[in-house]
Amino acid sequence: MQSKSSSQMLKGILSGSILVLLSKEAMYGYNIGVKLSELGFEEIPRGTIYPLLLSLEKKGFIEGEFRPSADGPDRKYYSLTSEGKEERDIFKKNWNELKIAVDTLLKEGCD
Repeated sequence: MQSKSSSQMLKGILSGSILVLLSKEAMYGYNIGVKLSELGFEEIPRGTIYPLLLSLEKKGFIEGEFRPSADGPDRKYYSLTSEGKEERDIFKKNWNELKIAVDTLLKEGCD
């Protein structure tokens, strides 16, 4: 069972990861979940992606537009705003700094 702090950390990482994905191409929610799973985020609860998309949209980092779908109803495709690009860059910088620190800690071995 995940603690509240690890759940919050995962949400932050997923939000940043969504921004990175959307910087490559506009995507709809289900497709984002599939792509994250393919990249190794396999244990994302099904109801996690859409609240994150809503939050990112409310913050002005992404915007959605409905597009026709050959498979049924229109799909809402999300793309980055200029604020989203800035937030993505901040996420990447912070992630790289954190990754270096954790890698250093693990390399030194704290057994």
